[in-house]
Amino acid sequence: MIVGTVKETKTEEYRVALTPEGVADIVRAGHHVLIETRAGEGSNYGDDEYREAGAEVLRTPGEVYARAELMCEVKEPQPQEFALLREGQVLFTYLHLAAAPDVADALIAARCTAIGYETVQREDGFLPLLAPMSEVAGRMAVEIGAHFLKRPGPGRGMLLGGLPGVPPAHVVIIGSGNVGKNACRAAVGFGARVTVISIDENQLRALEELYAGRVETRLASPQAIAETVTRADLLIGAVLVDGRRAPVVVTREMVRSMGAGAVIVDVAVDQGGCIETTRPTDHVHPIYVEEGVVHYAVPNMPGAVPRTSSRALTGLTLPYILKVANKGVEAAIRSDPALARGVNVYRGVLTHPDVAESLGRAYRPLNKLLGVPA
Repeated sequence: MIVGTVKETKTEEYRVALTPEGVADIVRAGHHVLIETRAGEGSNYGDDEYREAGAEVLRTPGEVYARAELMCEVKEPQPQEFALLREGQVLFTYLHLAAAPDVADALIAARCTAIGYETVQREDGFLPLLAPMSEVAGRMAVEIGAHFLKRPGPGRGMLLGGLPGVPPAHVVIIGSGNVGKNACRAAVGFGARVTVISIDENQLRALEELYAGRVETRLASPQAIAETVTRADLLIGAVLVDGRRAPVVVTREMVRSMGAGAVIVDVAVDQGGCIETTRPTDHVHPIYVEEGVVHYAVPNMPGAVPRTSSRALTGLTLPYILKVANKGVEAAIRSDPALARGVNVYRGVLTHPDVAESLGRAYRPLNKLLGVPA
């Protein structure tokens, strides 16, 4: 199979879907790899490294798209790439279609097959390809919040961990999945006062046991969130509903109650955001102030640490890439239920029920399109 990847075009996105090590493994398996020139430079991988790994380096994204049967990317196709998609092609990337109806329309119109990293799901509910980027984003969220609490800038001018005789900042984390627990770990490491709010009692119990009184936990309810968010110094939105738009759990009034100079980092922004005042930003202009509160809402946060992120991403996606390349996409998704759950669009037909519900669209179950039992 011909596997391709191109230079990411989302604003300030420096990750690359395939590292040279990953390319070498694909080539060793008997496949051909096409790489757009300079695709890896943001992660400090040069064209010569890709050539040495066995890839063919091409000048333009159009050349890669025109020949590749399996396109591996990091972020959803950007508008300038829509016309490059073609019928029968397989796209494997982070899609987050629940918050991107225009991308869904483009994939359907192109009659391609699109598999979302974020919806590949094991039987136990674990999301193996979302987990590493969630871990990165969770840890980054606290670093970013600590930075924007400082002066100069609109922040309060607080040191996250405080000092002897001076209380630490209060970090409130809503959500206790991969993003939430990694944010909690980082916040505890900074010496902050930490509160985690979640609907998952078992995850909260695990945090209580792990941090032995250093973390306060609360079961989520509108009242609990409102009470806890008031006067929080740093609020981290870490809510995820698989395949769907994130629910808005923090209202504008709650944001206002935080007071001037507080900071919000809404990691859920790539699924629409879990805070009413959230709107997407980018790495060039990452923040805005609303209700006196600093908002950071960059959908591709791990793009700021591309070397780390690209290596983690390639390492985890590679077994799925090889399965598709070795077997073909139909046989691969028939043989691997986790991969099948990742299919959002199959040959131009929307197949993911949660994505369809979020978009208000009809869908057809993948098993019926493939002619296999549910």
